[in-house]
Amino acid sequence: MSEPRPARERVAAVAPGLADLLSYRVRWLGKDVTAGLVLTALLVPQGMAYAELAGLPAITGLYTSILCLAGYALFGPSRVLVLGPDSSLGPLIAATILPLAGADGDPARAIALASALALITGAVMITAGITGLGFVADLISRPAMIGYLNGLALTILVGQLPKLFGFSVDAESFLGDVTGFFSGLGSTVPAALAVGAVGLVLIVVLQRFLPKVPAVLVVVVLSIGATALLGLAARGVDVVGPLPQGFPPLSLPDVRLSDLALLVPGALGIAVVALTDTISTSSSFAAREGRTIDGGREMTAIGASNVAAGLFGGFPVSTSGSRTAVAGQAGARTQLTGLVGAAAITLILLFVPGLLRDLPQPTLAAVVIAASLSLTDLPATRRLFQVRRTEFVLSATAALGVIALGVLPGMAVTVALSAANVFRRAWWPYRAVLGRVPGLPGFHDLRSHPHAEQLPGCLLVRHDAPIFFANARTFREWIDRLVARNPEVRWVVVAAEPVTDIDTTAVDMLRELAESLHRNDRHLVFAELKDPVRHDIERAGLTDTIDPAHLYPTIDAAIDAFRERTGAQWRSVDG
Repeated sequence: MSEPRPARERVAAVAPGLADLLSYRVRWLGKDVTAGLVLTALLVPQGMAYAELAGLPAITGLYTSILCLAGYALFGPSRVLVLGPDSSLGPLIAATILPLAGADGDPARAIALASALALITGAVMITAGITGLGFVADLISRPAMIGYLNGLALTILVGQLPKLFGFSVDAESFLGDVTGFFSGLGSTVPAALAVGAVGLVLIVVLQRFLPKVPAVLVVVVLSIGATALLGLAARGVDVVGPLPQGFPPLSLPDVRLSDLALLVPGALGIAVVALTDTISTSSSFAAREGRTIDGGREMTAIGASNVAAGLFGGFPVSTSGSRTAVAGQAGARTQLTGLVGAAAITLILLFVPGLLRDLPQPTLAAVVIAASLSLTDLPATRRLFQVRRTEFVLSATAALGVIALGVLPGMAVTVALSAANVFRRAWWPYRAVLGRVPGLPGFHDLRSHPHAEQLPGCLLVRHDAPIFFANARTFREWIDRLVARNPEVRWVVVAAEPVTDIDTTAVDMLRELAESLHRNDRHLVFAELKDPVRHDIERAGLTDTIDPAHLYPTIDAAIDAFRERTGAQWRSVDG
């Protein structure tokens, strides 16, 4: 009978973060508290800005920040990862809830829809973590994600420009935002543009040249000071105004059953983005400490944090590389940093809700625009153009999908493009005719070595993919063309080491190919078949058509057998 596990191990199995806190060391307290307060200074303005980006009241960004920080502190396996409202999720949230909130834009209904969206997103991520479905995030290729984020950054930037200039635009598409912005330039509020533009420049410059300085905090403090000293509110500059005092109660969002038709697809799209972001961010920070991550636990923890946010009027969240970096630079040692941040934001709401009432809306627009700029990856886009044009086209198409169709359809386009790219590579894999290069071990592609030697009567080929229903026909046509160009061919030897699978469609094709070759006194021969693949074709009866003796363990064994039967000698292709 096995001994019961220690209490800490039992807790860690369910709540890794809580288990770490139970073994907390007092000497870490000073750094964790300092990092938590520094983090609060970043989370408050960003949370408010990203809430408005999502089409929600600014206060919901603070509720969301509190709950997701507390949730991850209990359930998260990472000691330093920081969660919160995210610029990449804001447009997805808005695209999901605003069509349901109605033309009047009822804030209460929008909050309820966003909370339901957080609950569904959390359920999806917890399910993915428990069942190992997180691999779905791997289906989005990096070029496609780069394009998606580039397109998303442009849509965010354009959508925030009117707010930066002090007016608003009522549009539902990228083109509408662009035309609305230019047509509304006559309504620009000079004071709003000044405070917003100066704030944006300061954020970008400080982040670029003084990364350790909390740029967002500096700009927020300066803009609040400018509002009070210069009377910007009286000059037409919109400000946040006093925030509601207190904390929302625990409650389930009141939404209609019919709302799920749009909420569920939106939650799936948000979950995919959050999963991709979580795995990449957590992996990079874990690597710095020489650790590995448990992807399942990370996803479960992010899901639990989303559920916590959804139960208290919040919206979906994800990890943040920038906020995690800030916490790390400030000396964070454990998730107590997040709890300190959550407590500090709560105290602000309970006792000083008017602290941010003079924060200009153009400053929040500057915060969002700066965040959107960080989403872009122009060097990677340029590298794709230089290194692999097909992946550049894939990336550009994903960006255009977001711009032309919107963020939710754009996410669908991104996933579809990634899947299509996988299918394209399997459908048209790399194939090569091989030869021998004197002085170079092995057998090599004639494209790279055009003067390589070949054996007269022996066609040695390689197919760098599984042979299955999607490429079976093209494989057959490729072999037929090669044989037609080389009438002297007696053996077609397939170097099958890269072939990881042969399905029943391919088996039927190979049987027909072998019979066709045999009618002309030719033979289909395989070398280096993997054992599972060989067992599959034996069970499918292919060895009734192809002589089992023609399944060789190595290419050399096949070549030696052919030379022994025919006496053929190596000769150069052009000789």
